Order: sequence, then C-alpha cells, then structure tokens
Amino acid sequence: MAKSKAVPDNEKVAIVTGGAQGIGLEIGKELLAMGMTVVAVDIKDEALAEAASEAGSDKFHTRTLDVTDAAGMEKLVGDVVEQHGRLDVMVNNAGITRDNILVMMNDDEWDAVIRVNLTSAFYGTREAAKVMMRQRCGSIVNMSSFSGLEGNRGQGNYAASKAGMIGMSKSAAKELAKRSVRVNCVCPGFIQTAMTDAVPDEAKQMAMQQIPMQRMGQPGDIATAVGFLASEASSYITGQTLSVDGGMHM
Repeated sequence: MAKSKAVPDNEKVAIVTGGAQGIGLEIGKELLAMGMTVVAVDIKDEALAEAASEAGSDKFHTRTLDVTDAAGMEKLVGDVVEQHGRLDVMVNNAGITRDNILVMMNDDEWDAVIRVNLTSAFYGTREAAKVMMRQRCGSIVNMSSFSGLEGNRGQGNYAASKAGMIGMSKSAAKELAKRSVRVNCVCPGFIQTAMTDAVPDEAKQMAMQQIPMQRMGQPGDIATAVGFLASEASSYITGQTLSVDGGMHM
C-alpha cells in the first residue's frame, strides 16, 4: 500500500469553488489562515475582486470560471499545478437554489441545480483526483447539505444534488484511498448567510425549532470544519459526512 506523502498545511495549495462570498469566502480565509495558498473560483468578477481585497494576502488568488464547464475545470486545475507546483486541497463548494414544489418545478430549475451543485463537483473531484493520485496525497471536501440527508419541502432538485454528492464522494473515497487521497463531505445546517437573511422571519422561527442548539450557525463554523478535513489533523478520515448543523441531524 502506498504511503501518504504528507505535506505541512502551510505549504499546501487549495482551490475553493464558489469562493467569492458567503461560506466559500470564509473557507478560503480559513485555509489562508492555516498558511495555504488559496485559489478562489467564482463566476462573479466583482465579487472575486472584493474577496481578494478582504483576504488581503498575496497567497489568495482568484479565477473567474463557470464551474459547469468541464474543459474550464480541467484547465483551472492544470493552471494551478503549473503555477504552484501542486494541488493539495479541492473544496467543491459552488451551489445554487431554484426552489419549487416538485409538481411545479420545470426542467430548467431541475437541470440548473444539478449542473451547478453536483456535476461541477464531479468535474472538480475528477480533475483534482488525477493530480492527487500522482502526488499520493490530497484532500477533497465536497459541500453537501442537511437537505441532502433529510430532504426538504420545495427543494427536490437541491436535495437530490446534495444527496448525490454524498454518494459520489463515498465512491471516490473508496477508489482513491489506496493512493492516500481523502474525500469527505460537510453538511451545513441552517447557516446565517445572505441567502438565509432573505428568508421570512416566520420560516426562520420554524427552522429554529428543529435545531437543538436553538441558533443558526455562522459561515465560520463551516469553514473550521472544512479546514479540519483539509488538514493533516484528519489524515486518517475519509468517506465521511460531517454534519455542522447544531444537532438538526441526530
């Protein structure tokens, strides 16, 4: 069996998709604080520029990309390896919602969510794995959701994409473990972001009743979990789904 070529966290190179704002930006900042070189990927140019300014480090790089573009993802990973010499952490965080009840959901609402949330994570996992297998080390963290574990009214497309991500990640973990490449999922619960800020107060109160800790989580809570799974502290953990949800999924 191959030995892992462990790399100190402060020498690692990481890609974070959906990295311009919200949870993705917090993840990038967490990895940056651990000493990693971070490439934040997003489709929004202005948001990326703001993220780089907020990060305030020459180790925080940005790349504009539509993550549903397979060739674009392949080129991204190739460019990162060419520029930085390696790729140690891949965080597939990009995601969207197009909520609707199933009987009213149209094909575009279904297809868009599956493409951005699941297919892009497949592309990212596939391309990162090729590099990490050669290195015989690496950590892939895929962002699932409480909805992927429990389902959620009006989110059949979103729940399907996040449940699919868990199944894909477990399969990849089994395939890549012998090359010391780890694949895990993080499942956020109700996290305070711009998206949840727009949720009506009544809906927030209903959600709060499902959380044993009686509060929403913060993006930093998710970033810390991702940082752990990306680090050498979790070197013997793979194929796992870590819920960060205040106890919702017990």
